[in-house]
Formats: sequence, C-alpha cells, structure tokens
Amino acid sequence: MKAALLYGKNDLRVKERPIPNINDQEVLVKVKSAAICGTDIRMYRNGAKGIDESHPLVLGHEISGVIEKVGSKVQGYKAGMRVAVAPNMGCGICEDCVRGNSHMCKSYRALGINLDGGFAEYVKIPESAVRAGNIIEIAEGVSHDEAAIAEALSCVHNGSSQCNIRPGDFVLIVGAGPIGIMHAMMAKMAGAGKIIVNDISQERLEYVKKLDPFYITVKDDVENFVVKETNSHGMDVVITACPVPAAQQMALRVAANYGRVCFFGGLPADKQEVLLNSNLIHYKQLIVTGTTRASLYQFRQVLGFISSGIFEVNKLITKKVSIDEIADGFAAAINAEGLKNIVVME
Repeated sequence: MKAALLYGKNDLRVKERPIPNINDQEVLVKVKSAAICGTDIRMYRNGAKGIDESHPLVLGHEISGVIEKVGSKVQGYKAGMRVAVAPNMGCGICEDCVRGNSHMCKSYRALGINLDGGFAEYVKIPESAVRAGNIIEIAEGVSHDEAAIAEALSCVHNGSSQCNIRPGDFVLIVGAGPIGIMHAMMAKMAGAGKIIVNDISQERLEYVKKLDPFYITVKDDVENFVVKETNSHGMDVVITACPVPAAQQMALRVAANYGRVCFFGGLPADKQEVLLNSNLIHYKQLIVTGTTRASLYQFRQVLGFISSGIFEVNKLITKKVSIDEIADGFAAAINAEGLKNIVVME
C-alpha cells in the first residue's frame, strides 16, 4: 500500500509499505478519506517526539473508510461496513477513561499522533480502540469526506459545550480557519443572537460572509468594533480558535460581565507563557476554560449532526488531493489557502 510517513521536520514521504496484519482482536480499515488537520501541519513543521529517520510515523487522524478485515474475536463489525474512526484511545481503567474522557487519559494514544494513522491506503485499528467503540458506522447519505471531518468537529463541539452558549448570546470567534468557522456554525446552532468572526485574512473573512451572511466579520480594531456592535455590552462568549497569545489577552478585555472564554487554540512551545490581566477575570466574574480533543460520545454526537443535515461540513471542503499529491494539500494548509483539505484514496 501507499502511505505518507513523517521522518522529521518538513520531511513527509509517500512510500510503499506492507498492508498491516491484524490479530483476532483488531480491525483493518481501507481508508477512503483522511482530512489534513492543523496538528498534522504542526508535526510536519516542528517534528514530534519519537519520530525520526529510524522511526517514521504515518500521519492522519481524521479518518473514514470501509472495513476490509475483522479479527475472528471481534464482535459488532463486519467487512464492507462504512465507518468513521475516532483516533483517541486511553487505557480504559483510569478515572478519566471510566468517566468517558479517554481523550484525557495520561496513557493517551492516537492514530496519526503516536500510532500509524490514516494517510495510507489501509489503517489498523488496535484492540483497545475496537473494544472502546472508536469505530462508528456511517449513516446512509453521509459521504466519506464528511465523516472524515467529524473528528475536528467533535473537538469544536467539546469546546463549544464548555462555553454553554445560550439563545441570544453575543459570541466572538477569533480565527476564521476551518476550526473557527465550525465554532461559528456551532454557535449559530446553539441559538447565538450575534456571531462576530475575526481574522487577519480578508480572503477568509469574505468566505465566512459567503458561507452565511448572518455572521459579522471584522479584521482590525476588534475591541472598538465590539463596543459599537454590542452597544458596550461586550461578548458573552469568546473563543480563541488560533494559536496567538494576543488573542487570549484580548478575549478577556472584550468579554462581557459573566462572560465565558475558551482558549481553544493551543499555543506554540515558545509562546505558551501569556501575561493575562487576572483582574478582568475577577471583576467581570468571567469563566475561563480550555479544551483539547473530544470524547467518543462527542464524536458520535457530531456524526449525528452531520447525518441529520443540521451541520453541513461539506461547505468547508475546498481541496481534494490523492496520496501522491499530499504535499500539495499540506502546502495549501500551511499557506492558509482554502479551508479543509482532504486526502482521497482511490
């Protein structure tokens, strides 16, 4: 099979390698679609622990496909089943796992992060993932491309849920990439009365307006814009969907009294210490949170959002490439060209 392996910083190679063998407790999935994520780009540009010339890794954790083979002791799955694959898995016995939050497990593993992932024609699903329910059948009418985006959407759902968006809330999303737009879509679904999207890219802001004229866009002078747009009320919810310290600082300033702030976008290692005015949290009685990844339940929920038609993720797909053209997909993502880039297998 063909697979895209990361060997180190800026070193992604498409290679021929054997199709994985599975044991009697594992499942082999023939990949149909695998979406390129910001995490893939960070690993590509910065490298990752344990990945080098002698230990390459198949990237890709936003995966959908068709079950090719099922281990003899596996129940509930069969060859030919169209599926999405949640990449995160835990030990299964710690407190986080027992609470249903295996994505927070200290022994966390994930396809495409520290196990071979979906930028390949076939991917092996380990026993722990099979047993936990990481493989979910795709409803009729949901494409493989849409199912591949479910992983990113589940992370957005996790972050949005922490903000407890209520009907009529004023919501600010900082960042108009795929994740930021998903946050805006999620906020509208929750009944937000006004959704402002901020980005430094005019092209992306224009796409946001084209996607849905309901969204209000702003490029510069966000704080004064918020004052005018909300009649000095401020934002009930602020979500930073970008890896920028200044965005986190601004979020506290534009938040309304009793506002909820989510630091959704993680920061680079050299910028993770951020000076925040904690008096803003104190005197405005703000709730400030952060989220990472998503639970298996949230993954299943967003597949329901997609299959019911209330969340049209296909609008976010702007480029499709083959496994041989994966470098073009990565280049588009790095240069912020378009939104979701999908690697489609023949």
